[in-house]
Amino acid sequence: MPVNAAARRDPAWLGRLGLASAGLVLLWPLLVATEFKPWLLLEPDALRVTGRFLGNFLPPALGGEFLWMLARETWRTVAIATAGVALALLLAVPLTLAATRSLSVSALSGRMAALPYAVRQAVRLLLIVLRSMPELVWALVFVRVVGLGPAAGVLAIALTYGGMLGKVYAEILESGDAQVTQALLRNGSSRLQAFFYGLLPQNAAELTSYTVYRWECAIRSSVVLGFVGAGGLGQQMDSSMKMFAGGEVATMLLVFVALVALADRLSAALRRALG
Repeated sequence: MPVNAAARRDPAWLGRLGLASAGLVLLWPLLVATEFKPWLLLEPDALRVTGRFLGNFLPPALGGEFLWMLARETWRTVAIATAGVALALLLAVPLTLAATRSLSVSALSGRMAALPYAVRQAVRLLLIVLRSMPELVWALVFVRVVGLGPAAGVLAIALTYGGMLGKVYAEILESGDAQVTQALLRNGSSRLQAFFYGLLPQNAAELTSYTVYRWECAIRSSVVLGFVGAGGLGQQMDSSMKMFAGGEVATMLLVFVALVALADRLSAALRRALG
């Protein structure tokens, strides 16, 4: 075999081919179970229905009264997402401190004491319970408790995202370098001091990026929650869809895109500032 051909040959091609084949074998039953048939989208009847549906979205609604209502509901949607994430942070931060092994004083000797270990496992179980309940389910519960409106959406986001943030925060903190934190704890620092001066500085950028990403997700969630009466753009979109006002729906979708783009730019700016 020529030298150039041998140099271009991937020595691990056989293993990669085997892994790809095994992946396809495992994926195929899942596609069959979900009745995944993308070619149905290309059938003439499906294309005709899709074209008619998308055509109803044009042109976008740009009436003055509608745009004023849209601005008001957009602000309400952002408020729901921001308030929900703020409450989620109040819930997640103390749970994170309790669930992070790096902040355990008893673990400095190598093995965590029984009581702190039990507390840590109970906190992690609570985080599992909180994030395993979709925010839509929480919203349905709170709509019955506090009635229709933004309050139900705020509480639903707070509980679900509190579990998500607490779990990911703990994983981020535990994946960082714990030497500085352990040195602070051995020298008499409190857990809060070890967190603020040891773990937080080296993980601030990643924690901030994930928090902004969750805020972006909360904006999308608040839209979905509006369909069950939690207020905001979602509730208005539900009304517009029931009235077959495709132009209004198109305008609201454009606003969603703008909000997500804004969250993306904000995350990038915060990462640069902390980097």
